[in-house]
Amino acid sequence: MAGCNDSDSSADSESDKTIKFMHLWPEGSSAEHNRIVDEIIEEYESENEGVTIDLEVLSNEQYKDKIQVLSTSDELPDVGMTWAAGYMEPFVEGNKFASLDDVAESDELQDAFVSGTTEAFSVDGTTYGLPLELNIATVFYNKSIFDEHGLEAPETYEEFKNVVQTLDENGVPPIALGNADRWTGSLWYMYFADRIGGSDVLTSAINREGTFEDPALVQAAEEVQNLVDMNAFNDGFNGLSDQEAKSMFMNAQTAMYLIATWDLPNYTTNEEVPQEFRDSVGYFDFPTVEGNGDKDSYVGGPGVGLFVSENSDVKEEAKDFASFFAQQWGEKSVSEAGVIPATKVDAESLDLPQMYVDVLDDLNNASNITLFADVQMSPDTAEVHLNQIQALFGGEVSPEDFAKAHEEALSQEE
Repeated sequence: MAGCNDSDSSADSESDKTIKFMHLWPEGSSAEHNRIVDEIIEEYESENEGVTIDLEVLSNEQYKDKIQVLSTSDELPDVGMTWAAGYMEPFVEGNKFASLDDVAESDELQDAFVSGTTEAFSVDGTTYGLPLELNIATVFYNKSIFDEHGLEAPETYEEFKNVVQTLDENGVPPIALGNADRWTGSLWYMYFADRIGGSDVLTSAINREGTFEDPALVQAAEEVQNLVDMNAFNDGFNGLSDQEAKSMFMNAQTAMYLIATWDLPNYTTNEEVPQEFRDSVGYFDFPTVEGNGDKDSYVGGPGVGLFVSENSDVKEEAKDFASFFAQQWGEKSVSEAGVIPATKVDAESLDLPQMYVDVLDDLNNASNITLFADVQMSPDTAEVHLNQIQALFGGEVSPEDFAKAHEEALSQEE
């Protein structure tokens, strides 16, 4: 009799699978995210009898620390969260993350992701992460201030410069910028690069297929300084944080603010922001420059994505769960947590503020998303880039020397 029981329990243990899953959305600080994850896990377990998800939840910094420790001892969870590009590459080079090409190219996910998102989680053409979140940078503007001065959202850079000039002449600081954080200024440079030189000119310079001394990239730096010379930004922008600049825009002290769509709740659903202000905010895509540029090409990038451990004992089950999670996350995350997902969503079918609907439509029709420059670069080169951005805005470096400094930093890595 005992032998039969042993046999039965052995059979059960062979058929039952446990998938270890770690994420970084604690109940306290990320309540809606946390609840959605629990919901997805519950659905997965109910549809996959014999599979159990063993969950561990840590805060962002705790998560990063623990993943490093687990990676060193080859004890990564079966499924976990990773950031794209530079963060992910050491794990890939150390053979810690499994290829997810088969998952990303499956019938369920093949056309599910917004253009450009899986590429950010790829190394040498192989996908190692399934993106969950996405942000694009766009120009938010105060419609009340525009109306007061007879202005409309610009489509071209000439129209944009007219907006800047009109506002400046009427004593309104045109653009909120907190460039002490430096990546904020990088957004402006990146958009000029995209519109003048095309969607691949900057990435090509970073990955060494091209050069920062490309005429389009030098001109992009010139246009940044032209805007500064036009008095386009608030006073003292190089000494202000992004948070301080945001406050200026939110208090209607400036008319425009270039920031990513993680700010959408402030202009739509955040009840702590006065309704009158939320109603006054619109947005427009970065304009074309001298007739060049595709307005469906954006600067931005994904947030976290899912990885599967290369050394997982339940790799196929882990891939199946990661696929299920990515499919379920999109619609739930936007409708229940205000997240812009990396998967395409039918915005019209959801009860969302109009601005969310418009942004989701933009994403679904995006021709390209260029990953934030400092995320594309190694940490050392990123620091050079960000310091040069601040010097460029401050008039402390010429566009030519700005380009040369990038070339020198990148050439040292070759």
